[in-house]
Amino acid sequence: MTDRLQGLPPVIGPRTRLLLLGSFPGVASLQAQQYYGHPRNHFWPLVGGLWQVDLKALTYAHRLDWLLDHGLGLWDVYASCRRAGSLDSAIRDAAFNDLASLRRLAPALAAIAHNGGESARALRFTGALGLPVFKLPSSSPANASWSFERKLAAWRTAALGAGLPLPALTEPLSSRGEETQP
Repeated sequence: MTDRLQGLPPVIGPRTRLLLLGSFPGVASLQAQQYYGHPRNHFWPLVGGLWQVDLKALTYAHRLDWLLDHGLGLWDVYASCRRAGSLDSAIRDAAFNDLASLRRLAPALAAIAHNGGESARALRFTGALGLPVFKLPSSSPANASWSFERKLAAWRTAALGAGLPLPALTEPLSSRGEETQP
């Protein structure tokens, strides 16, 4: 049996309107002690794409500040688990984060968005908070069935649903140099 892994602390502030909830950090993220630390994960390009900003060009600390300044928060459903590798399907003996504390941690919270199917398994907990809850397509590179454009459109719906002021799209998503798939 693998050792018990500990997740990352929440990135939440008093102005957080939309909390993006993953399942549990992958190996690269745990090693770097950074959310979405795998270079092929689409998380940072997706969030940056909402505001048409290259977040990957910023240091990790500046990315987190940028998120908080724009009303976004990050956390995971699971506080700890056992897992060999990075796949959600390999998660065993998971312990939940204190999702009931979200209203206290983020008094301006207007919506929650689950990043992928494993995170969305916690809908019974997040739905009980009385906020809109969105199930987003996973930002993982393993989720190749959704194109970047299609993922971005779903993420945009969640951001608008939380009342975040997004700029109007000024050019087609596919012309912005992001990785796209059929």
